[in-house]
Parts: sequence; structure tokens; C-alpha cells
Amino acid sequence: MTSSINNSLIRDINLAPQGKLKLDWVKAHMPLLNTIEEQFKKEQPFKGLKVTICLHLEAKTGYLAQVIQAGGAEVAVCGSNPLSTQDDVVAALVESGITAYAWYNVTDEEYHMHINKALDFRPNAIIDDGGDLVSILHSQRPEQTKEIIGGCEETTTGIIRLKALENEGKLQFPMMAVNDAYCKYLFDNRYGTGQSVWDGINRTTNLVVAGKTVVVVGYGWCGKGVAMRAKGLGAQVIVTEIDPIKAIEAYMDGFTVMPMIEAVKHGDFYVTVTGNRDVIADEHFDVMKDGAIMCNAGHFDIEVNKNDLAARAVSVREVRKNIDEYEMKDGRKLYLLAGGRLVNLAAGDGHPAEVMDLTFALQALSLKHVVQNSKSIGPKVQPVPSELDRYVAYLRLETLGLKIDKLTQKQEQYLSSWAE
Repeated sequence: MTSSINNSLIRDINLAPQGKLKLDWVKAHMPLLNTIEEQFKKEQPFKGLKVTICLHLEAKTGYLAQVIQAGGAEVAVCGSNPLSTQDDVVAALVESGITAYAWYNVTDEEYHMHINKALDFRPNAIIDDGGDLVSILHSQRPEQTKEIIGGCEETTTGIIRLKALENEGKLQFPMMAVNDAYCKYLFDNRYGTGQSVWDGINRTTNLVVAGKTVVVVGYGWCGKGVAMRAKGLGAQVIVTEIDPIKAIEAYMDGFTVMPMIEAVKHGDFYVTVTGNRDVIADEHFDVMKDGAIMCNAGHFDIEVNKNDLAARAVSVREVRKNIDEYEMKDGRKLYLLAGGRLVNLAAGDGHPAEVMDLTFALQALSLKHVVQNSKSIGPKVQPVPSELDRYVAYLRLETLGLKIDKLTQKQEQYLSSWAE
């Protein structure tokens, strides 16, 4: 513990008792990670290894780091977002022997300094969120990629970046595409994002959603969850899309579909979930209703173009914590939550613990898988094995006290045969 305290860069170690309470709370609601932690203590799959984790540093990710540590690893953590780090949780992690380079509300310079410090830890394996860790390794520290056995990626955005790296023949070690596993995107992206986004919006604005018009920008799994929960809160929902298949899906799910330039005339709330830049920008701000509230649930703060918004404003001020007011020349006032960063983490506590239990069970087991099989996988983006995905699902059913049927031998033979 002394070593981790001396080597860490954090806000205040005295916050550790408060952070430990948060960790204890999520541990009580993450039975899958509890089970895996006990397995790891016995198996020691990471003994002798160093693992760097770049994630949103709140209690649930903190517990994941401790589970990896229980598997025998020396662990270092850094934040994957400037506004999602919880300083008390980081302090508790350091007190438990994990090295940390993170604090809330870092500057861009501090953010990259922390990532580089976490790489100075000389990890053998990594867990990334959004691809910044991998990107810096390949672009600025290529010689260090030879030391990496493999790693895992948490997000859609990160996997897009990884596949681009792989397609250019530049990826130097195997990365598990955890985001693409069924037990991740079906639950984390949909139910986790759906609930946590509205938790962040509601606790920040303290405004009613029922009767309002919500514009959901992007109808991937995260967008589906956001739209579903908006509907449940009583809102009228408009979906904007670029994919014709997803647009039809949104329509058949009961939502109005239209281009963004039309949608911005109607929305009271806007939630961007595309992973792309400038999806609300430029002329969109010229036709938005007075009082419109914008927020982002995609990984980076580029989905709402803040430069375009500021250029059109005659004044900008913070009117409430995590709410910036932009007054336009014609007197309209537009609002941006959490500086355009992830509203569910920058202005909330992120996904519910039970949902992240599935995701982080996958993360822990996928890291074990890539460490043990890196040579046979090779330097590529590797899907989570279906048997691992199903194992996590079975574990979850057990924790819920649920049982399901199994195929009989006759049924298995029938499904595997072409004959009647």
C-alpha cells in the first residue's frame, strides 16, 4: 500500500473511507464479480503480470480493478474521461494497493499525462475504454507494444478505432472486443445507458420529462435504451438516423423518424449516442427552440459541436452545476449538460451496478482469456468466445435464482441434421 500511495497521482488520500463505502455498496450488488474474484484468488491467472486499466473511475470499475488485483496482478488505473473520475473511489483504490493516476476535472494536458504515467507502469496487459490507451501506445510509444500480451476494449468507439488500426495492419497485440459480446451490448448499452442517461439528466436539470419531446440522435443499442426510457417517462420521442434499417426499426418501435434539421425544430431534450462528431452543429443551433437542453451519451465530447455553439452565443454562463447556458443573438437560450461529455458519468454515477456486473464479469474473464491465449490469437481484434459469453449469462441466471430448459439428445440431433 505504501508503494501505491507514493507512486500515485491523486487528489486526496484522505477521501479513502468515503470511497470504500461506495466500493462496499457495489460489491454487495455485483454477485458475478464476487464469484470471479473468489475464482481468481485461487487460480491467480495474472500472477507476475502488470495490468493497466483506463476506465471511468467510479465504484464499479474500481471493484473490477480489485478483482484483477485479486488474480495476482499489480494494477495501475487512469481515467478514460476528464469528468467521470470520483476522487474518493480513487483514494480507496490506492489505499487497497492499486496505483492510480487520476482526479476529477483534469485538463487535457493532465488527462494525457495520467495515461502516459499509467503506461510508464510498463503493463503486460491492458483494459481500455474508448481506445486512448491503445492509440497512445501505437502512435507515441510503439516500442512498448512488444511488452503487451493483450487487452480488452469496453466501448463501440474503441472497437471502431481498433478495427481501423487492424485494417491498416498496425495493431501489435490482440484486443478482445468486449463491447460486441451479447452480455455486454444487450444489457449494458441498452438498459444501462437507458437508465443512467436519464438519471444524469433528471438529477442535473430537476425538470419533468413527461409531455416533452426528446430527440434521440442515433438508434444503436445505446439509442434504443435512451428512447425506450424516454418513452417510459412520458416523452414524445423523435429518432434521427443515417442507417435505413435502424430508422425502420425505430419507426416500428413506435418512434417518429426524421432528419436532424427537422427534429431540431421540435426537441426539448436532445441526447446524442452516435460515436461520431458534429451530429448537432452549425445550422441546427439556429432553429432550436428556446430552452432546448442538449447532452451526449457517446464516448467523446465531439457529438455536440461546442465551438459552433459558442460562436453563435452572445454570452455563456454556468446556471447550475453541469449546465451551461448559451444565449443566442435573438435571445433564445440553449443549454448543454456536462460540457458535452458523457452525461450519465459526468453528471451521474454511470450504469447500475447489476448491469455492470455482467460487463465487468466479461472484462475479467476476457482478460484472462487473452493472457492465456495471446499467441494463438495474434495481433487482431478478437470477439469474446461464445462459450464465455454464455457462461456469464448462466452465472447471472444463477444469481437471479432462475433456471432454463436444456435440449434433449433427440432435440440436439434434430437441430444438427438436415434430414427429417
